[in-house]
Amino acid sequence: MSAADRIRAVFADAGCTGWLHARRCDDSAAETSAAEISVGGDERVVIASVYKLALLVAFCRHVDAGRIDPTARLTVLPADCTPGPTGIAVLRDPVTMSLRDLATSMMTVSDNAAADVLLGETGLGPVEELLNDLGLTRTRIVGGTADLHRSLVRDTDTHTTAEAFATLAENDEAWSVSAYDPSYTSATTPEEMTRLLRALWAGRVLSPEQTDFVRSVMRRQVWPHRIAAAFPHRTVSVAGKTGTIGVIRNEVAVVEFPDEYPVAVAVFTRAARADPELPVVDAAITESARIAVTELRRPLLPPD
Repeated sequence: MSAADRIRAVFADAGCTGWLHARRCDDSAAETSAAEISVGGDERVVIASVYKLALLVAFCRHVDAGRIDPTARLTVLPADCTPGPTGIAVLRDPVTMSLRDLATSMMTVSDNAAADVLLGETGLGPVEELLNDLGLTRTRIVGGTADLHRSLVRDTDTHTTAEAFATLAENDEAWSVSAYDPSYTSATTPEEMTRLLRALWAGRVLSPEQTDFVRSVMRRQVWPHRIAAAFPHRTVSVAGKTGTIGVIRNEVAVVEFPDEYPVAVAVFTRAARADPELPVVDAAITESARIAVTELRRPLLPPD
């Protein structure tokens, strides 16, 4: 059975729809690599908090261009922030942070409040410019987390974000909300996400300093239950970004074994159930990534 067929079986066993793309980050100068695995990799999917990766890169391009000082400090009032289970939104007192520390919190703990503050400083225009420059024509970011929450409240006919998420978690109701439809919300394809990661790891998007910043921040993501769970080895590095909203569970990452080519992998899922916690789907992301990365692992070739 091929790797793609085994991955399809994993998604089926977990009771979810899944899309995956993985590619080896080799030394080829070409934009794409022949060493890749795709399971619906060209289909558009809901990006969820994976959009924060594109925002981070757009922010870093501004830093490279001298348009933003990453050490500039902002004072943020938690009560005025986008709700979220992590980061600034769970604090009680005003927080003063540099822009690059806001970016770090956005990526490492998927801080919704930090992401919307950073989006306000960077703007959507530079994100769109980044996507256009890299030829990521099927990726679209329509707004930040606050915009997404407003759409959920509207679509569920509730009054607060908490009420909207509670309503979506009811399995007896088959909710059809714009946040679940890639035609109406921020969306991408798994292939475009691995193309972005490969370009980042090749140093073709940012300066060496900002490339190192993006890599180091992604390696510090705290969530161990999806792609990272497939590689619980001390010598293996997983640099990732998760995305979750309702029935949507995603992660994109670069997996690095010592003395091997890195492998970029993007896994997007939509569950059949709306439970806030679905370990079986997280495990499917883990196993599908393990299959794909294992298939693509190759030792680094010695220099000529």
